[in-house]
Amino acid sequence: MSKTSVSKKAIELKETLSESNPIATADKYVELANELDKKEEYVKAEDYLKRALTLYQKQKDKDKIASTKRQLAQVQEKQKKFNQAILNYESASEEAVDAGFSKVNSNDASRLKNASPKMQADYLDSNIKILEKEGKMEDAAEVYKQKAEVDLKADNKEMAIESYEKAIAVSKDKPEEVLKLKSEISKVYESENNLDKAIEITKNTIADAEKLGSVSQQIEQQQSLATLYFKNENQDDAIVLLEETYDLALKNGRTFDAKKAMLALSDYYRKQGNQTKAIELYDKFLNDFDRMVQADSTLVDSKIFQVTEEKIKQLEKERALKDELITKKNKFNYVLIGSVILMLILLGLIAKALFSIKTKNKKIALQSLRREMNPHFIFNSLNSVNQFIAQNNELEANKYLTSYSNLMRNMMETSNKDFISLSNELEQIKKYLDLEHLRFQDKFEYEIVVDEKLDSDAILVPNMLIQPHLENAIWHGLRYRETKGTLKVTFAEENQLIKVSIEDDGIGVEKSKELKTQNQKVHESRGLNNVEERIKLLNDLYHQQISYTISTGTDGNGTLVTLYFSKTTKLT
Repeated sequence: MSKTSVSKKAIELKETLSESNPIATADKYVELANELDKKEEYVKAEDYLKRALTLYQKQKDKDKIASTKRQLAQVQEKQKKFNQAILNYESASEEAVDAGFSKVNSNDASRLKNASPKMQADYLDSNIKILEKEGKMEDAAEVYKQKAEVDLKADNKEMAIESYEKAIAVSKDKPEEVLKLKSEISKVYESENNLDKAIEITKNTIADAEKLGSVSQQIEQQQSLATLYFKNENQDDAIVLLEETYDLALKNGRTFDAKKAMLALSDYYRKQGNQTKAIELYDKFLNDFDRMVQADSTLVDSKIFQVTEEKIKQLEKERALKDELITKKNKFNYVLIGSVILMLILLGLIAKALFSIKTKNKKIALQSLRREMNPHFIFNSLNSVNQFIAQNNELEANKYLTSYSNLMRNMMETSNKDFISLSNELEQIKKYLDLEHLRFQDKFEYEIVVDEKLDSDAILVPNMLIQPHLENAIWHGLRYRETKGTLKVTFAEENQLIKVSIEDDGIGVEKSKELKTQNQKVHESRGLNNVEERIKLLNDLYHQQISYTISTGTDGNGTLVTLYFSKTTKLT
């Protein structure tokens, strides 16, 4: 193994594992597998490709998944694991985004399923066309080699040589690969017993390897040439060549190549009955052995690779443990987050339920407060009827009861509503004032003024919020006058609000307090509290801007109550 290939890739892989970079690690697995594939260490190559595939699948990288599955299938095919190779070729075809790449893998799966050399050659020809069209010459060269192997199985050696030559043509940028292909052609001629042609090609290959500076190829080809010399009964040239090969291997610290050359020579001498010469060769090899081992970089590099592989395994275990801990932590976090979300949802539902209950309670309280105003009004009205009857004024009593019944029917119809239209409110106010005027006709006259800009049918106002102030104006202000007074109710728009002014020229707030009995004071206090509580509830429930003030009248006499309502057309 060369330090610039396998062990170097292993060291690079170890570094990416230390950095916890999954994609870089997967790429290095593939690079190391490729180097092991070149060295025909297919079992290890397959193992590293499987590791790379696992990481690519986690990252859901379809292109690299397809590419790695194809490489895995090729390595398995070289190990004669045809069923596994077929499955990976088919999977690579399904995963592939590129149509051409998908077809190539599909063809390879079909090729392995079909035992007919003719059909296998057809699938390979199809792949060659696709790969050459897409400019993938390195892959095309590999397919030409496969086609040559199929031709040899069919005993079509001429076609096999042609396929190897085509592979050489598309591999011109890879001189070492060209040397290997020429060696395969030499083997074909050797199998035909055309030793002269095989020797010629091998000599050319040795010269090319020497020019290229590839000692490994030079030694390998010289050993092949020596074998050809022996077969061609050219023993002298074979012996000289093996001795040169031994010296070249010794010089470059290639222990196994030197051993191979020595064994070939000693085997020849033993067959010739020259045991002494064979033993001398063994002795020479043993004497040179320590020096060769010390100079043999491949042995050192092999040890580096073994150590690095152990470190890789350790780092993979650490990474697997770390991933497991992260997975467990993530699961815990997901459970925790899920629990928090469920808790928040539950709290939200509880809060919503509480808010709904609170809103409902407020509406009930508002309705209760609104209805609380009715008994007092009914009681006062019945007293008025009683007064008319006591005075033997049956006509007035009947008239009063008729107006009263109309007002009560209207009030009952709207008793469950928090807001009514301004037109409806105006109708109720007028009926109420008519009723009170019938009772206290010598005490006051009234006037209702509505701004023409207000759409009384569209605008909504709080139900039964104005009436208590009208009642206070009449009962605690106007009825104590010695002469007839005036009550004026005005509806206008001001700063996007509805302004309601209730002004009377009665005896005024202070004087009214002096005249009130204890029972009247309690009732008025409760009445104002009722109004204030209803305003607060309406503002909370419907986001209104309802407010009111009580002051002295504009001319310094009487009382002025000013109410402000939001200009509401629909409730939210």
